[in-house]
Amino acid sequence: MQDRKQELAERAAEVREALADAAREAGRKPEDVTLVAVSKLHPASDIRALAEAGQTDFGENYVQEAMDKQEELADLDVNFHFIGGLQSNKAKFVAGNFALVHSVDSAKLVRALHKKAESLGVVQDILIQVSIAGEAQKSGITTELLPQLAEEAMGMSGVRLVGLMTMPPFFDEPDRARPIFARLRQLRDELEKQLGTKLPHLSMGMTGDFVPAVREGATMVRIGTRIFGARPPK
Repeated sequence: MQDRKQELAERAAEVREALADAAREAGRKPEDVTLVAVSKLHPASDIRALAEAGQTDFGENYVQEAMDKQEELADLDVNFHFIGGLQSNKAKFVAGNFALVHSVDSAKLVRALHKKAESLGVVQDILIQVSIAGEAQKSGITTELLPQLAEEAMGMSGVRLVGLMTMPPFFDEPDRARPIFARLRQLRDELEKQLGTKLPHLSMGMTGDFVPAVREGATMVRIGTRIFGARPPK
């Protein structure tokens, strides 16, 4: 167990160093980029080990798995992010239980999160997931429908829209994803003007392409395998 703790701490430190380098190269402050360690399918003990090493933000994809981990790790002061696809009928389990929901991609889901959060007397922070490359197998609203969804979200008291998220296609050359990251930043900037409010967060970049994402303005990167190693089968 001690070997695993040390391995995780060292890997996370290496990623943070690479993130800091990328931020400085882009003329940004390293502290302006949050590392979300994607802990899906890894045990709660891994999260605890990383939390003890100073990691504060963790990303989960599956509602029941995430809730079980939250219960087991209730003594930790960490932020859980919901980053996976979310059906509106599961929204009642997510609202109020996550620091941020990255994967909102429909008006139906926004309404469900708003309704549950409002009933709890809380405000759920959300990002809208945008499909820029148009891959059919990936979630995300189209760029054409984004302004309408953002307007609707802004009108709901139970949710707070704080930015955008995207997942580019896999490229052998990470820099090939850079135009997609640049486009998300452009869409965010356009929405800020349209809505008259700041949308501070861009969740983009994973293990293979976080450097170009940071160079294009990512405020959150979602990194799993580079920290935890290969995921066990689901």
